[in-house]
Amino acid sequence: MINVSKLKKGVVIDHIEANKGYKIFNQLKLDQSEDVVVLMRNVPSQKMGKKDLIKIENDINVDLTVLGLIDPNVTVNIVENGERIKKIKLSLPEKVMGILDCKNPRCISKHENVGDIGFILVDKEKKLYRCEYCDARTSL
Repeated sequence: MINVSKLKKGVVIDHIEANKGYKIFNQLKLDQSEDVVVLMRNVPSQKMGKKDLIKIENDINVDLTVLGLIDPNVTVNIVENGERIKKIKLSLPEKVMGILDCKNPRCISKHENVGDIGFILVDKEKKLYRCEYCDARTSL
């Protein structure tokens, strides 16, 4: 068994669905971080069977919208002095900006520079979002 030391200060992203940790790692651009970052995959879990876990040592602003979009069941723990001071449970965001791309080849966002495109959640079960410009449905 691999042991990773307890964080004194930082962020723990827990309860990541198994095999989604690397996707979150990339979306948060943790490969570019100067901080100590640990990604553990397929960690045994009583609740989930297997899960992924990310530990980030130091202060970092985690994009909760991206996390909620990729895996709304993730838990974010903020740690200071070796103790959890805040626990954040995520859910699927109602609106996302600048994260998704419209899949409609005729959407104006494919032909003109319209900036960040907004998407509105329309189906929680299927994790479907509607493009603010053409109403096309998309997911991550």
